[in-house]
Amino acid sequence: MRNRIATFALFVLFLAGCATVQPASSTTASTGPTRDVLPNGLVLITQEHRAADVVALQLWVRVGGRDENASELGLSHYLEHMLFKGTPTRPPGSIDTLIEGLGGTSNAFTSYDYTHYDLVVPARALRPAVELLADIGVNASFPPAEIDAEKAVVFEEMRLVEDDTEKFATRRLSELAYAPHPYGRPILGTREKIEALTREPLNAYYKKYYVPRNMALVVIGAVTHAQARAAVDATLGKLPGGEATRPKIPPPPSLAGGRRVDVARPEQQAFLALGWKAASTSDSDTYAVDLLTYIIGDSPSSRLNVAVRERDRLVFSIESNYVPSQQAGLVNVTARLDPANLDRAEASIREVIRRVRDEGVTETERERAIITAESHYAFDIETAEGLAKDYGQGETTWTLADELRYLERLRKVSAAEIQAMARKYLGDDNYARVRFLPGGGTR
Repeated sequence: MRNRIATFALFVLFLAGCATVQPASSTTASTGPTRDVLPNGLVLITQEHRAADVVALQLWVRVGGRDENASELGLSHYLEHMLFKGTPTRPPGSIDTLIEGLGGTSNAFTSYDYTHYDLVVPARALRPAVELLADIGVNASFPPAEIDAEKAVVFEEMRLVEDDTEKFATRRLSELAYAPHPYGRPILGTREKIEALTREPLNAYYKKYYVPRNMALVVIGAVTHAQARAAVDATLGKLPGGEATRPKIPPPPSLAGGRRVDVARPEQQAFLALGWKAASTSDSDTYAVDLLTYIIGDSPSSRLNVAVRERDRLVFSIESNYVPSQQAGLVNVTARLDPANLDRAEASIREVIRRVRDEGVTETERERAIITAESHYAFDIETAEGLAKDYGQGETTWTLADELRYLERLRKVSAAEIQAMARKYLGDDNYARVRFLPGGGTR
């Protein structure tokens, strides 16, 4: 299953001005989004969505964990925490008070490819919400006391990830599969780096990337494009565009021959995570890989569940997940099981994949995978916030138009193409493996 928090979107070359494209399907809006490129380079994406009298505003910045150098590890995520902590005209604490006073909510998220900040407010609060995002987007002040206080919050996040077996296994698998590529670095940074963090490097990183030319603002809800454009023209649109050049990064390393690590854990059950390098969001293979992952492990009727869990009874739970990023991708298989079954479960998983490579998939499986994808997509775009998230991910990791044509292209994938993806990517000896062993050693 595609991890749609790392989603995508190529269809036309958008020029300065306005282009309107239609989504492949939508249960929440009758027309597609409007995409403007402002003179300073800021991208504005809007769409009316009147299921409720609210508006979702999301500021997407094209910077993430992959852009950090060794001395900047964890700064993309730390900025996510600090932007709501104050600006020269908004002292610490006042931003949260303002959002609550507007009747709104806020959130933020950091990935390897982007960072985004979102507000959901009543439609009447469009203008102050845009003003707030414009202010924190370029004027964050980073009070040293707030930086120091937030370190405890980040340390707690680190602890929560390590305490969550599935999240920690996924993180270790990504680190193992990608190292030394930037996608293999811990997105939260390291405790040592965060402990030593001061205002100067954080502010320098912010000034380097947080400029309008490196941003997209998505506005979805009970407002018109003209209303959103007027609010943006008066705020973000007035700012100098700036320049932001992302560091060039090498392609991910080959997994030929495999990579393996065992990790001691306090749980009584074992955990197995396997990862194969696969297509990035810009690769046309991504659609067939997406369907392949649905078929092998996305539901109780998937191949891995039927064979490894129900027939062989080697695992308590098992699933597959496709995590595409802008310059790489991983197909993961994860399972919770008795430690005595680790070797046999891994062999059973490999046999399931081998059969897909050798025999292909059925038309029934293909159709069921498409229906599942359609269902997930419909759920994603049910709310203004969900639709804004899909558009923002498309703009920053594919293009918006590819995101809109996702289902259309998915439906055209044949069973033979799905088999070809298994042969191309899911080999017998080109995967990373992480095993969590109760009471075992780390090696």
